[in-house]
Amino acid sequence: MAVTREEVVGFLSGLTILEMADLVAELEEKWGVSAAAAVVAGPAAGGESSEEKTEFDVILTEVGGQKIKVIKVIKEITGLGLKDAKDFVENLPKTVKEGLPKEQAEELVTKLSTAGAGAELK
Repeated sequence: MAVTREEVVGFLSGLTILEMADLVAELEEKWGVSAAAAVVAGPAAGGESSEEKTEFDVILTEVGGQKIKVIKVIKEITGLGLKDAKDFVENLPKTVKEGLPKEQAEELVTKLSTAGAGAELK
């Protein structure tokens, strides 16, 4: 029977600091790795940082049934011409704006959703 993640966490939570240090040393030796390197490389290797994200990208994921409305909103948001805005909405998913504060990014998602488009924050 496989051990669940919760069971592992429960077991590890019951260890003393010395028992945990011994376990870490044993795993490092068995797997030929260093736990210190994993901790340093963790966030840089794609893990989540403990800092709160302050910049967001708005991604247009689908046009929906009101393509003309969506094109107009994209034209307004991006400053593109009509033909470029039309081309923009025909090749999805596509980043509309990058590096926006959360409030501004949420406003754009709402504006796009109101026009019938599908949009998300990243």
